[in-house]
Amino acid sequence: MRASFLRSGWRRCAWQGGLLLAVLVGAGLATPAGGAVGVIVEASRTNGVIRPVHGVNLGPLCYRGMVDLTAHHRELGVPYTRVHDVVWVNAYAVDVSTIFRDFRQNPQDPASYDFACTDDYLAAITNAGSRIIYRLGESIEHTPRKYRVHPPPEPRRWAEICLGIIRHYNEGWAQGFRHGIEYWEIWNEPDVRPAMWTGTDAQFFELYETTARAIKREFPRLKVGGPGLGGTGDFVDGQFRPTAFATNFLAYCRARQAPLDFLSWHRYTSDPWDIPRRAAAMRRLLDDYGFRDTESHFNEWNYLPREDWRPMFKEGQGPEREAWFREMSGPAGAAFAACVLTHLQEAPVEVANFYTGEIQGFGLFNFHGTPQKNYYAFLAFRRMLDTPERVVTEGAPQGMTVLAGRHFARKELQVLFANFRQPERELAVHLRGLPWETETEWEWRVVDEQSNLDRRAQGRLGGGGDARITLSLPMPGVGWLRLKGR
Repeated sequence: MRASFLRSGWRRCAWQGGLLLAVLVGAGLATPAGGAVGVIVEASRTNGVIRPVHGVNLGPLCYRGMVDLTAHHRELGVPYTRVHDVVWVNAYAVDVSTIFRDFRQNPQDPASYDFACTDDYLAAITNAGSRIIYRLGESIEHTPRKYRVHPPPEPRRWAEICLGIIRHYNEGWAQGFRHGIEYWEIWNEPDVRPAMWTGTDAQFFELYETTARAIKREFPRLKVGGPGLGGTGDFVDGQFRPTAFATNFLAYCRARQAPLDFLSWHRYTSDPWDIPRRAAAMRRLLDDYGFRDTESHFNEWNYLPREDWRPMFKEGQGPEREAWFREMSGPAGAAFAACVLTHLQEAPVEVANFYTGEIQGFGLFNFHGTPQKNYYAFLAFRRMLDTPERVVTEGAPQGMTVLAGRHFARKELQVLFANFRQPERELAVHLRGLPWETETEWEWRVVDEQSNLDRRAQGRLGGGGDARITLSLPMPGVGWLRLKGR
């Protein structure tokens, strides 16, 4: 998007708490003033649409029904909700073992299933306006004893149980629903042993093939995939080296011609710039194995402070663990999320799901259901979808991302800034070519240690010409600039 603000001269400035937050300068379009970093927004040059890649894991019902986040999920307009690691009524939802509790029962008999808790959980997701990605399998088990993440004793029977679940939620079977769930994911992170899988690679490959074939045979229009890779590989001297599990899984599916409509994979990192290059590497990997039509699903991601998992476990419990999760959901996590959502606009992935949209330590909300800083980064991104024509931006400084969009008919322009690791807080934004000549109203909102997308500045501008706005955005932080023709 472009913005043409002023023909010349100084115009209105906005102040708060004694700080000059925005200075609007006309025609002088030279290098930014000392210390500021510069960004150009070309409002007249479009380069596609802003993609709704802000899906989440887990729905709005939390903590045995004590917390209901439906209003917030609606506000975010969550496009896809992946159901994995559900904590609902005693965790009795979604997992195959919680719906079909006695493996000796008949999968063709509706009485063998207990759908009630899962019915209510999924209904809350659809009521919030989101579509469902259903993970067929089990939740992760960090306990010393593993209870349900073992290979099913009879893969064919397990596949029949999955078919019963699909019939119930898509075809109304057993007093069910017609949710129209398109994506059915087989298992989660079978490469993460033993927390997610206690068997061998071969046992999982057999389970995947058996179940995928059964689903496509009965429901050919549905999309089946997996396996929710916990690890994808490493970059060594600039070259991507995928894990043996990933390559062996793809080689198996190719050799056996097993259905693979989408490959799902995960990434937790402290480097948001790792995400787009990893997404490109996963796309190349699929293509190299002949799966050119297979979708790439980035369906678990979050900020991992210092690439260190230790605070999550027993050795880090207490203040260290608390601080770790606070950083994950605080300004750094918010800036990370906005960076990733911006990078995903051009990354070769079809679906993305943040982990999680719930009240867990990894969530967008605290234990009481209060939105955290990362929630407001998602909210700022959601508002960008109201100006869906993505426009060209240039000169994003190191450590920062910029996403801009316009709505020509509504005379509106928005720009999302994510300052993850750019120490210079002064940002000189050069706006070119607003697609209207009327007076412009603008506002600047920030997510940082003190603010939750609160307004820091606002004003009105004359029409025509180019202009520069100098804004203040701390590190780490998220900034949202909205301009609207009157």
